[in-house]
Amino acid sequence: MSRQKIVFVAGAVLVVVITALGVLQLLPADNTDNTDGTDAAPVAEAEDPPPSALEVTSAFLDAFTSGRTTAAAALTDDPAAADTHLAAVLKSLAPTSVTASRDTLTDTANQRFTLTWELGTGHTWTYESALRLVEGDGWRVHWDPALVHPKLTAGHSLAVHDQAGQPAVLDRDGAPLLTWTATGTTAAAPPAAPVLLPRMGEVAAKGAWYVALTDAAGKDVEVVHGAKAAALTSTVSRPVHQAAQAAVDAQDLPTMLVAIQPSTGDLLAVAQNGSVDSGPVALHGLFAPGSTFKIATATALIEAGAADVDTVVPCPGSATIGQRTVRNADSFDLGEVPLRTAFARSCNTSFATTAADLPLDALPNAANQLGLGADFVIPGVDTEIGGVPVAVNGVQQVENSIGQGQVQVSPFGMAVMSATVAAGRAVTPRLWATLPTEVTAGYEAPPSGVIRSLRTMMRSVVTSGTATELAGLGQVHGKTGTAETSGSAHGWFTGYRDDLAFAVLVQDGQSSSTAVAVTRNFLTGLG
Repeated sequence: MSRQKIVFVAGAVLVVVITALGVLQLLPADNTDNTDGTDAAPVAEAEDPPPSALEVTSAFLDAFTSGRTTAAAALTDDPAAADTHLAAVLKSLAPTSVTASRDTLTDTANQRFTLTWELGTGHTWTYESALRLVEGDGWRVHWDPALVHPKLTAGHSLAVHDQAGQPAVLDRDGAPLLTWTATGTTAAAPPAAPVLLPRMGEVAAKGAWYVALTDAAGKDVEVVHGAKAAALTSTVSRPVHQAAQAAVDAQDLPTMLVAIQPSTGDLLAVAQNGSVDSGPVALHGLFAPGSTFKIATATALIEAGAADVDTVVPCPGSATIGQRTVRNADSFDLGEVPLRTAFARSCNTSFATTAADLPLDALPNAANQLGLGADFVIPGVDTEIGGVPVAVNGVQQVENSIGQGQVQVSPFGMAVMSATVAAGRAVTPRLWATLPTEVTAGYEAPPSGVIRSLRTMMRSVVTSGTATELAGLGQVHGKTGTAETSGSAHGWFTGYRDDLAFAVLVQDGQSSSTAVAVTRNFLTGLG
């Protein structure tokens, strides 16, 4: 199979590669060896045959793609109309190059070819077209605007548009988060959600430019390539993000915050400060949750009938369960207290002792009911919730019950857990108003009675427990956590207020007090 390619490069030297065409020409005989001394009779040269249909097609495409519209038009049966129309299209599209190529070379009156336009950085437009030749005084291209593009007609032209400056991604209130540029997207001022924006731009970047058929006034009639991109509406809340970002930025240690609306699953904010240097850790970084996991342990205890909010449990300063000794922070000793008090004061010994007698799959099952075994595919973000493997022995069960051992959760996963308690049902997080989240592993929330008990205990953490610093900030429910890891400790707080669930992690914060302080600043910033 032969192939012909003709290329025009704006402002550069034209390079034309054409498959050789055999042309037969009669030449005069060589008489240099005439030995009879007489002059040989002259031999008439044969006239060159007129250009074939294939040659005329090649010459036309060569002239057109190299920008020589008058030369191209001269090869048609309507030079004036062809020159005007070809020049108008090239001026309107302003290509950096045009290429015409043919897979098959046939010397017929109907010729097919492929046009490729380079219309700017990353803007390539390729399509098939055709032309017809007519024979009169030699072959001529029959002029028809449709040979430039199948939808082009007299009185119309083509134009390329980008959407530079127009909104590409909106926040939940309709304000721009990203705007189009000629080559992609850029953050709108004032910038928000920097953790999310790069991937959000990838989701939106399918329609930054298009080619349209235009009328005599230059007005778009029909989009013939690409599409006008409507701005995508995200679930990001600029006020929530701004409060979250200000709260994490006030910390020197790596700090992150994820906020979700329980009623909708809307991802309202994902904020990290500059000390977090490993990408969107808030969404997929896994950490031991410490005592925040007691929300799941309490769920397991209540569902098993082992305890309820008013069940009196021991809270010694330390307790040895099997081969594992568990201690409270600073070895505080509360004696015998209701479970709600042990939860509010974060009594490790109470939960480790009580959970030790549960079946080994009780904690994973409870965690799954709170979303910690779920998996979601959210366009524009990569998330990892975490999980709780089934303990293989009693020691692992004890460690897992207080959020150490094998338990690993991301701040995103912890926010989903609190959102589940707030909503009283499974929550499907989403980032877009119109792009659905794929639930690859769903879950069912605990029964309503268990949810009520969890809400009661989480409220007591704020009113009389380890997060009283938040008591004056509305109906805040939550749980603190300190997770020991490699000689250091992370500080956690997770909870909800009204229709706002959130999780805060301060890496190497040493205690939950650092996370509580971030939460206070966050909620205060929201008013």
